[in-house]
Amino acid sequence: MRRHYRSNAAIRLAASMVVLLASLSVVVWRRSRTLEDLALNESLSREISLAESELTELQRRIQHLESYGRVVLETRERLGMKTAGAEDIVILPGELR
Repeated sequence: MRRHYRSNAAIRLAASMVVLLASLSVVVWRRSRTLEDLALNESLSREISLAESELTELQRRIQHLESYGRVVLETRERLGMKTAGAEDIVILPGELR
């Protein structure tokens, strides 16, 4: 009877060790996956930050290029245009509907 008890105890001990090692393996695997995910998250955060700063710079550049003062200057230099003054405005007679 004692022998049977010892073999059952040995089997239980071996099974417990297997479960413990399996549990530790799962914990280590999950930890490594978490670290990989954190590294990916950090990388994506840096890319998003870079894209946002590039977007901000492009919006600033668009605002500069579309500004009234710049448009007037460019039309004068490139097309020889000027802003209309009071002497350039002509009111034509016509009917009001």
